[in-house]
Amino acid sequence: MTVPEYLPLDENEDWPTHGEYEYSAYYHSRRQVHEFSEQLSPSFDYIVIGAGPIGAALAFKLSTDHPAQQILIVEKSWDEPDRIVGELMQPAGCQALELLGLGRVFSGIGAVPVHGYYIAYGGKQLYVPYPLNPNGKPFRGVSFHHGRLVMNLRAACKSRDNITCLEASVVELLRDSDGLSPVRGVRVAAARDNNQKEHKEVTARRITFVCDGISSQFRKVLNPEPVALISHFCGLVLEHEPVSTADHFTGPAGAIPASLRADPHTQKENPLPMPHNGHVLLDGLGPVLLYQMSERETRILADIPGPTLPSDGSQLRALVRDSLSRAAPKQMYPALHARLMDAVDGAQRLRCIGSKFIPATANRIPGAVWIGDALNVRHPLTGGGMTVGLWDIVHLCKQMSKEDHSPRALNRMTAQWQWDRRSRALVVNTLSVALHALFAAADSPDMCLLRDACFSYLSRGSFYTMHPSGFLSGLFPSPLLLLFHFFSVALLAVTMRLGDPKAGILPIRCLSAAHTLWVAACVILPFMWRELRP
Repeated sequence: MTVPEYLPLDENEDWPTHGEYEYSAYYHSRRQVHEFSEQLSPSFDYIVIGAGPIGAALAFKLSTDHPAQQILIVEKSWDEPDRIVGELMQPAGCQALELLGLGRVFSGIGAVPVHGYYIAYGGKQLYVPYPLNPNGKPFRGVSFHHGRLVMNLRAACKSRDNITCLEASVVELLRDSDGLSPVRGVRVAAARDNNQKEHKEVTARRITFVCDGISSQFRKVLNPEPVALISHFCGLVLEHEPVSTADHFTGPAGAIPASLRADPHTQKENPLPMPHNGHVLLDGLGPVLLYQMSERETRILADIPGPTLPSDGSQLRALVRDSLSRAAPKQMYPALHARLMDAVDGAQRLRCIGSKFIPATANRIPGAVWIGDALNVRHPLTGGGMTVGLWDIVHLCKQMSKEDHSPRALNRMTAQWQWDRRSRALVVNTLSVALHALFAAADSPDMCLLRDACFSYLSRGSFYTMHPSGFLSGLFPSPLLLLFHFFSVALLAVTMRLGDPKAGILPIRCLSAAHTLWVAACVILPFMWRELRP
């Protein structure tokens, strides 16, 4: 199945992990990073808060689209960040990077191509490849070290003469105390040798962009609603040798013949069933994700459902060990099981991060635009966060090229931008939280039935497999198509319930099937509605 809309990518067979990166000389350079000083200009055309993946990509695009204008990008630390999520870029995210002029950003950081998903559940496996482009070749994603990608994006910013990279903290958005006036800039602060902080106001002649990520301190200015945790991801790293052959990296959509599964020859070799693919193991306490960050390192993310974690470290370690043991049972994955257990037992600490869902809020504050995770957060299960944020930049910069910068024009621009971004963001965000609700609810008979139906549906191949793959990859931004497939899964679950004589007499089965359909509607419709509200 091909995607409905094709955007060209580099057709080099080694794309996107090999080759020279044009800004590699700036990777470690701090000569272009300005420290807080009195010489800092008091005003810029654009101010970008945060130099993460979204902030850095936005600043670079602004600098190339508007070479005569000055951009300030402010980041607390320009050292390489270290995070356990944001390590997989879906194919649609790679498309967006190409459109932003950053298609080679994965070069030189040991990144690994990703061809699709290996999914295991209830002793069965299936392969969900990414869709094909019109040339008949499958789209590819990329997995990598998060910090290395960020440093490559920052290197691109450092290379631009009209970008000022400032190492400081943004402590306040400048606006009048009435709360109704436009944002006119930021107040920045930097620590001095005497541990005192020095402050300075910097104004934006045009727009201030808030891109300070999932823990944004300015989100409450736009959206004061409290945010609840859905679950936590606990992260580990598995070290191994590269595999010697790529024959088993890809396969047909649907059920996987045993011959396509990797069979490591030694304990040191890559133990993943299908290297160069994302792995989703659904028999743990919550979903377990495995993907390579390089040819020699694989990230392990074990989802622990619920808003809290055990306060005792040994209890948490036992919980993660139990989840991994269930997800990769010894009888099915002897090499992987052994390596996972060694990784948990040998880890000095388990790194955990909370998973949230924050729908986008309409931007009613003139002078500032919230973008990326500062605006909109989804569950990291499907790895779509950067894809949404990068396409936000594509749509936003497209609108900025059409409008002048009067207050009325800016209001029109942001309103149109929020409409343009909505379909892709809705599909990626809704799918992430709906799938997590489906895969993490171990005690609900209806959820278990829907999970069985989902796995059976994906195993059918053809568009039953490839359309959902298009949703996961961000290539099919169609909310109506997502709704069609989700309720097709729900109707399959209803059929399975009605045809199961063990579920009771026919009237009871009919009531149970109706309740399953109701549960399915409650899983997806509230999230879709919350995404549609802006």
